[in-house]
Amino acid sequence: MAPAAQVCFSGPMAFFRERRLPVTATPAGYAALIDAYDLSVPLPRTLSATGERHRILERDGWRIMTPRHAPHPTLAGHLTFALKYEGLDLAVLKRLFIAAGPAAIEALVRDKPSGSYARRIWFLYEWLTGYRLDLPDAAAGHYVPVVDPKQQYTPEGKIAPRYRVRDNLPGTQDFCPLVYRTEALERFAALDLPQRAQDFVAAVPRDILARTAAFLLLKDSRSSYAIEGEHPPQGRIQRWGRAIGEAGRRPLDAEELLRLQRIVIGDARFVKLGFRQEGGFVGAHDRESRMPLPDHISARHEDLPALIDGMVAFDRGPAQSLDPVVAAAILAFGFVYVHPFEDGNGRIHRYLIHHVLAERGFNPPGVVFPVSSAILERIDDYRAVLESYSERLQPLIEWEPTDSLNVRVLNDTGDFYRFFDATPHAEFLYACVHQTIEEDLPQETDFLRRYDQFRSEIGAFLDMPERMIDLLFRFLHQNNGRLSRRTREKEFAPLTDEEAVRVEASYRTAIGSE
Repeated sequence: MAPAAQVCFSGPMAFFRERRLPVTATPAGYAALIDAYDLSVPLPRTLSATGERHRILERDGWRIMTPRHAPHPTLAGHLTFALKYEGLDLAVLKRLFIAAGPAAIEALVRDKPSGSYARRIWFLYEWLTGYRLDLPDAAAGHYVPVVDPKQQYTPEGKIAPRYRVRDNLPGTQDFCPLVYRTEALERFAALDLPQRAQDFVAAVPRDILARTAAFLLLKDSRSSYAIEGEHPPQGRIQRWGRAIGEAGRRPLDAEELLRLQRIVIGDARFVKLGFRQEGGFVGAHDRESRMPLPDHISARHEDLPALIDGMVAFDRGPAQSLDPVVAAAILAFGFVYVHPFEDGNGRIHRYLIHHVLAERGFNPPGVVFPVSSAILERIDDYRAVLESYSERLQPLIEWEPTDSLNVRVLNDTGDFYRFFDATPHAEFLYACVHQTIEEDLPQETDFLRRYDQFRSEIGAFLDMPERMIDLLFRFLHQNNGRLSRRTREKEFAPLTDEEAVRVEASYRTAIGSE
């Protein structure tokens, strides 16, 4: 890499790394730095450039800004632009700092030793690389946050006197995804969903609430297996449901993840339990050559200890002061991208959502929001969210097939799993949680109220065991409130015509007709 002074920044262009700009414009910020230093990184979801128009244009993954926004064509100019307008992209910054070298960053800081952007860049360099620059501690300048809290979600943070900044990064060097503040996330947060759930639950009779909670727990467990295309025995579904019901009660660590894998797998005769000791991928094999056809390549097994430690540190630290749904999205989707196990990753990934929400008191005590059920209903959106990062990550991973039809990653990819933009994941998860509170919880409690009314009306004129009333209800529910001829001739042959009419009327009164 040439010295910073000799780095050339490109002029106006119509294409950037196979991405077409909406108008011819000059890359700025991260786009310019990626281009000038030839960085091999996942491209940010939105890239910036400056054009000739005096109105900002946002389209096709680009933000084309005006001539007055154009940064000075230097490392300092584009870095300042990135921090000011684009927020932090830690994966890009780390690769950039390695490529630029310490001398370039030292020169940048010495040029403006009290500048807020220079001090943030200085802190980020040492935090990301672990290399202490040859600079005296900052002597002037107001304390500024490393992450702009108006741009991205952050904890309160702690003072870092050497740079006169407040370290409010939501993680450690081992795991620190970031989430941008968007209109969608701000709208969801303003709804105060935990309070809405608490208010609703307070108005539900205790017996109905207990039955609702039991049903939603089982529904979530069953849906989590269904997402994986599995339909295990009822006992295994119930066992996993009990584990979900205890989410948030145990501290998260490596041993807890191993315990959860043992529960979710059940029969482990054909699965290697424990953290992977080789590569991993999600996808298929070519039908003829049996070559791996990856849709997503997991983190290298050599990187797993640090990544797991980072996720545990995030859960015990920054996650405690971030928005609970945002924290749940960061932890859960970070886990599923890392894919530390041979099997069970998807269900544990969704368990981690419950873990964070329960630990933070987001859901009422004893009530599990059936997030997996909401995900199953939005399965195409779920896959699109997962692919939103995997598709940008995949071209950067160099790999070769192994004799066991697995993959062996050949380059250093650890930073791509510890630093990524989890904004789409947080928006998706908030939509799912919103559905469970505004739709699933009320619908199930209303259904049970109506079922109890039907059971009471039937009991008023028929001496029938509870199991038979339940069977009668299911037959009516399946046939739009009417008893079929088969039902009348078999299971409920003893019913008189008059009683059958009253049964159907009771159903319509309690449930209505579909």
